[in-house]
Amino acid sequence: MAVEKKPVKITDTILRDAHQSLIATRMKTEEMLPIVDKLDKVGYHSVECWGGATYDACLRFLKEDPWDRLRALRDGFKNTKLQMLLRGQNILGYRHYADDLVEYFVQKTVANGMDIIRIFDALNDPRNLKTAINATKKEGGHAQIAISYTLSEVHTLEYYSKLAKQLEEMGADSICIKDMAGLLVPYAATELISTLKKTVKVPIQLHGHYTSGVASMTYLKAIEAGVDIIDTAMSPFSMGTAQPATEVMVETFKGTPYDTGFDQDLLAEIADYFRPLREDALKTGLMNPKVLGVNIKTLLYQVPGGMLSNLVSQLQKQNAEDKFYDVLEEIPRVRADYGYPPLVTPSSQIVGTQAVLNVLSGKRYKMVTKESKALVRGEYGRTPMPITKEVKDIIIGKEKQITCRPADLIKPELSKIESEMKRYKQQDEDVLSYALFPQVAEDFFKFREAQQTKIDPNLADKTNKVYPV
Repeated sequence: MAVEKKPVKITDTILRDAHQSLIATRMKTEEMLPIVDKLDKVGYHSVECWGGATYDACLRFLKEDPWDRLRALRDGFKNTKLQMLLRGQNILGYRHYADDLVEYFVQKTVANGMDIIRIFDALNDPRNLKTAINATKKEGGHAQIAISYTLSEVHTLEYYSKLAKQLEEMGADSICIKDMAGLLVPYAATELISTLKKTVKVPIQLHGHYTSGVASMTYLKAIEAGVDIIDTAMSPFSMGTAQPATEVMVETFKGTPYDTGFDQDLLAEIADYFRPLREDALKTGLMNPKVLGVNIKTLLYQVPGGMLSNLVSQLQKQNAEDKFYDVLEEIPRVRADYGYPPLVTPSSQIVGTQAVLNVLSGKRYKMVTKESKALVRGEYGRTPMPITKEVKDIIIGKEKQITCRPADLIKPELSKIESEMKRYKQQDEDVLSYALFPQVAEDFFKFREAQQTKIDPNLADKTNKVYPV
C-alpha cells in the first residue's frame, strides 16, 4: 500500500529569529538583499524576516528604517510569503498599547507587504490577542496565533488542547507552538501534536530553539505526528540558541513521504553567502561562542538561554556570582507564586529579576520590582493559574487586581502621539515608530534628517536646532 505523501513545509528564520538569537539582531538590510533572489527560489512556505526585536534594533543600533526594510524585502521576494512576529497587545514594544495603535500597526504592516502575522502573548491570555487577530483578518493578512510552550502543573495536554480550540474559534488561520526555551522533548511532541491535530482543523506549525539540544529530534517526531510546518534556519545561523538547520531537516526527510523537494545545491549556495557573515560576527565578538553550545540546564530550570546570560550579568554586577545556583532554584518558586507564566519576554525578565532580589536580600519579596507588582496586579493579563491571596497580599497589599482585559483601561493613543511627533513625520509609519520607542525613534529621526540635509547628527541639540558641518 502506497504511503500518502505529505511534504513538510518550512519557514526559514534566517532573516529574523536566527540572527536575533545568535548576533543580537544585528544583520543589516544591505546584508540581506543580495541573497533574497536565491532564498526566493527555494520553495519555502514563508520567510520570517520582520518583527520580534528587529524593529527596535533597526532604529536603535543600525540606524535603519524598519519600514524601508520591509518594503525592500517585499520587492525582492516575488514568490515567497513574508512572515513576522507580533507580541499581541504589546505590538513590538514592552507595554500594552491602545487598540487604535494595534489596529493601525497591523494595517500598515499588511499594506507594506506582510503576508503572515504570528501573534503571541507572554501569558497565553487570549484577550491580549483579540485586537491583533481581528485587525489582521480585516486587512486580509494570515493570522497565525502562537501558543507559548512551557511546563508546569497547569500546562497539560488538556490545557493546550482547550487553548488551541479557543484560538481557532477566535479566527486563527493557523496555530504555532512557540517553544522559545527548547523545552519540548521528542516524545512529548508526539503527544502534543497528535492531540492538537485531533482538536483543530487549521494547520499547525512548530517553532523551536536548539538551546537544550533536542530540537531536531523533536521536529522529527512532530512531523511524524502530523505537524504541517516547521521553523528552521540556514546552517551558518542555526542551532545553539537559534533554530535547527534548514539543510539538515531537508536531508532528513529526503526520499520519505515528508520530502520537501528542496535543492540542496541551492541551499549550499545560500549557506556560502551567509558563512562569511557568521565568521565576521565571531571575529568581532558579536556572536559569542557560548550561544552555540547545548545547555541542558534549560530543561532542568526551564530558563531560556538569553535569560541565563541576563542572570549571570545581574549577579556579576552585584559581585554575587556564587549565588547563581541559588537563583536558578528560586526561579521556579517565583514562577509558581506568579501563576506559572511562560518564561518569555517580558515575564522571563520579571521572574528572573525578582528571583535575584529574593536571593540577594536574604528574604523573599523583601524588595519587589514595579514590574512584579504590575504582573501580580494584572496589568499584563491573566496568569495561567490564579495568584494566591497570600502572594498577592505580600506583593501588592490591599490593591485591587485588574480582572478585565488590560487594554480596556487604555484610552485611544494614536492622535495624541501623532501630535507629539509631527515635527519629525515624513511617512505615516513614523508615528508607529515613535509610539513604540519614543526616545529611540526621535534619535533616529534626527539622524535621518541629518543624513538628508548633510548635517552632522552629533551636533543636533535638545532644542532640535541643527548646525552645519
